[in-house]
Amino acid sequence: MDSTVPETPATSAPTAMTTSHAPRPRPETLSAAPSGDLHDPSAAPDAPASAPSRAAAAPPVRQPDGRKPEPRSGGEPEEAPVRRGSRMFPDGDGPSPDPAGSHFERRIRSFQPRRSRVTAGQGEALRRLWGTWGLDIDGQRVLDLDAMFGGLPVVLEIGFGMGEATALMAADDPSTGILAVDVHTPGQGNLLALAERAGLTNVRVANGDAIILLREMLRPDALDGVRVYFPDPWPKKRHHKRRLIQPAFLDLVATRMKPGAVLHCATDWEPYAEQMLEVLTAHPAFANTAPGGAYAPRPAFRPLTRFEGQGIDKGHVVHDLLFRRTA
Repeated sequence: MDSTVPETPATSAPTAMTTSHAPRPRPETLSAAPSGDLHDPSAAPDAPASAPSRAAAAPPVRQPDGRKPEPRSGGEPEEAPVRRGSRMFPDGDGPSPDPAGSHFERRIRSFQPRRSRVTAGQGEALRRLWGTWGLDIDGQRVLDLDAMFGGLPVVLEIGFGMGEATALMAADDPSTGILAVDVHTPGQGNLLALAERAGLTNVRVANGDAIILLREMLRPDALDGVRVYFPDPWPKKRHHKRRLIQPAFLDLVATRMKPGAVLHCATDWEPYAEQMLEVLTAHPAFANTAPGGAYAPRPAFRPLTRFEGQGIDKGHVVHDLLFRRTA
């Protein structure tokens, strides 16, 4: 899938999200920009963390020495990196660097926030579309998913990278809403641009910690499914406690899933796949949908991503796990 996010004219207004069950064209013409790392304002280096306004695009941010950002190899300039804890966008015009702030306890998180090196196209999409299609996970309100998605069944996707697979799944199944959560600012901008370009009406982008979203902002039995594709495997033994798929996470997510909803995990890290299978099989709220209690074949609705293809080329084996929430 060709992936460069083109510049959107500054005069184009965000399209209001409406409920439509008609199939949409597949968003195959935009591409992802490379990601970069940025500091987590609330976590130490070894303790990582788990829509824009309608105004015209702002001029590129200058470097600290006054120079304009250097163009990327594709000709699109990158915005200057952001200082620790500072906002990349004005209030309401894009994702917050730490939306939950100090409202909640410090704990071991399963993700590393990555906010730097947003391209001009991604930044412009965030500024225009965040106020309509995006939300910060601040833990201060309970979301009305029926109002947000026009009554569609809603699947939560935790971690979507650059958003290509999410956009493809949304285009292939417009009758299902996708609440996509990530902390990667370039990916957030890319997914918003992909959704707008394909005319999707069933995607919302959430910024922040999925644990806070599940615990503080979703009602019981709110979700028709949960997707966790290629979470950080944290391969070092001392970091295994940071893995997302743990008994405590399953306890929480089970309360937010409707009976019969499916938790779908995928990983190309064999030891993590084994742990996922073990903890899911042992949990009383979930039942394996695969015969014999084994891994499941990749379902047709989950696209083969570029990242996944690169892993397969290196000999990695990808495992899918589909577990149903029991009554």
